[in-house]
Amino acid sequence: MKHAEKGLFISFEGIDGAGKSTHIQATADAFKAEGRDVTLTREPGGTPLAEKLRQMVLGDAMDPLTESLLVFAARRDHLTTVILPALERGHVVLCDRFTDATFAYQGGGRGFSLSTLTQLERWVQTVGASFKEPDLTLWFKLEPRLAAERLASARVPDRFESQSEQFFKAVHNAYLDRANAAPERFAPIDASQTKEQVWDQLHAVLKNKKWLKL
Repeated sequence: MKHAEKGLFISFEGIDGAGKSTHIQATADAFKAEGRDVTLTREPGGTPLAEKLRQMVLGDAMDPLTESLLVFAARRDHLTTVILPALERGHVVLCDRFTDATFAYQGGGRGFSLSTLTQLERWVQTVGASFKEPDLTLWFKLEPRLAAERLASARVPDRFESQSEQFFKAVHNAYLDRANAAPERFAPIDASQTKEQVWDQLHAVLKNKKWLKL
């Protein structure tokens, strides 16, 4: 029975332009093809309240503390109303960004206090006696210069996408620090390769964990 299967929480991370959003739908399709229920969501966002907060974070000027508080407020609502209930139903939850993005963008890019972010992470992601984080984080690694080239022709940039290459270098380095601190959770994906090669890497990770059979 599908509902007897263990829920899986997988986050997709990487700087803007790395291609993670392209592959999250393909991952959802692969799990569905094997009979799994999938919840596809994103951060900031994923709930009506969190989507309102997302618009503020992406569009309005604010200091790094305000920005971080709004992101974590959105995350708490998302976690308690969408992610945890879906996991309890045995779903595979695929989330476009989670807390690693906050450490990368607000911590690395904005230079905000990592100790404050760590405290917020602990408060927001502790539900009852349990701290919740992804079972797996697929990190789409891409040099900031290549990401900028991809974004140049993609769309009108938001408040983050329009940042300098130096900003994205700091974001990239912050992702690297997070990956080094949690190597059992992170799976680096070389996002500089072709779409097909990137998918092959991602698919191999999920097969090696025996989460996908085909």
